[in-house]
Amino acid sequence: MKRYSMFAVAREAMRFHRGWERAWRSPEPKKRYKVIVVGAGGHGLATAYYLGKVHGITDVAVIEKGWLGGGNTGRNTTIIRSNYLQDPSAAIYEKARALYEDLSQDLNYNVMFSPRGLLMLGQTEHEVRGYKRTVHANRLQGIDTEWIGPQEVKDLVPIINIDGPRYPVLGALLQKRGGTARHDAVAWGYARACSDMGMDIIQKCEVTGVRTEGGKVQGISTSKGEIDCEQLAIVVAGHSSVMAEMAGFRLPIESVALQAWVSEPIKPCMDVVVMANTVHGYMSQSDKGEMVIGGGTDGFNNYTQRGSWHHVEETTRALVETFPIISRLKMLRQWGGIVDMTGDRSPILSKTPVEGIFVNCGWGTGGFKAIPGSGYGMAELIARGHSPLTDQFGLDRFKEGRFIDESVAAGVAH
Repeated sequence: MKRYSMFAVAREAMRFHRGWERAWRSPEPKKRYKVIVVGAGGHGLATAYYLGKVHGITDVAVIEKGWLGGGNTGRNTTIIRSNYLQDPSAAIYEKARALYEDLSQDLNYNVMFSPRGLLMLGQTEHEVRGYKRTVHANRLQGIDTEWIGPQEVKDLVPIINIDGPRYPVLGALLQKRGGTARHDAVAWGYARACSDMGMDIIQKCEVTGVRTEGGKVQGISTSKGEIDCEQLAIVVAGHSSVMAEMAGFRLPIESVALQAWVSEPIKPCMDVVVMANTVHGYMSQSDKGEMVIGGGTDGFNNYTQRGSWHHVEETTRALVETFPIISRLKMLRQWGGIVDMTGDRSPILSKTPVEGIFVNCGWGTGGFKAIPGSGYGMAELIARGHSPLTDQFGLDRFKEGRFIDESVAAGVAH
């Protein structure tokens, strides 16, 4: 695993700050754009970037009611993997993982991609059967994953307790090229590249309405005035249902809080990502030495960005059992994001009942890992009317019963 010195981390932080100051001076919106993307998170910025890079469409505005990358993109645990069961899911997540490999070179911005390897622990017999099925599916899909036994898990993660009294480690699904990236850097890298292509990134600009006429989009109303457009992409994660209602249609999603927290920094002790879905906990170690921990979603719909304390308690208790070494660590900070959940735990990348409006939502707990693939497919859908990456993720699948069930692969989302 590539390690960064504290000097390198500080240097990147300074670059973020300089980029922040430059991007904060948002331009005044023009009267009309070819494409408006609502949402300056990873998915929205990636959509704009690939519209320009791949399809030559640069008359684009990215509208954000808050600040660039201030939503779920900056509120996740940075895990990247593509070991999903269903073929459509595996295709778009593997496209994203492959794009992450060269993203720093592509954007000329260090996103700190670290393919350190990822383990999904099998801690019940049912889970073992499910993961072995996924390994076989991944082989057919051309994705490099394998099943390893408890001792191999211990060899990769010496600090793990494989003989836990409640949930012993029976093995794990290993994806060697899975890993992590720096979430802020992904957002800033895409934003800088979009800006360099002449696109407008307009922050502190809240959308208050969507204007349509004759079943076709005409533009949006914002806190900075009216803006016309030919096409509109709604990429606002947990607030997708709110914007869809403005446009006159409904989405089959629910919004809930998903939270994470980090410990105080310690010396390097774990150089892979470990997910324990039976107990809804996952952990990795950041370049600064913090143990980055995530848990399950809240059990009730809400729009908070904190999460509930009982999840902190339950997840920490389970992870202390699995990793006894962390029992005396102090929690440094905690945060939450608003995730958008569909019934089959798979995303929606689709045209909508309103001509010219496209929607990208429903990523649930898997949004960060999908950013490049999601943006690539969404850009192709907008520019060409369809994309092989998004064809199976249309809204019509809910009416037709073509569910893409990823409740097991999504891990914490079922």
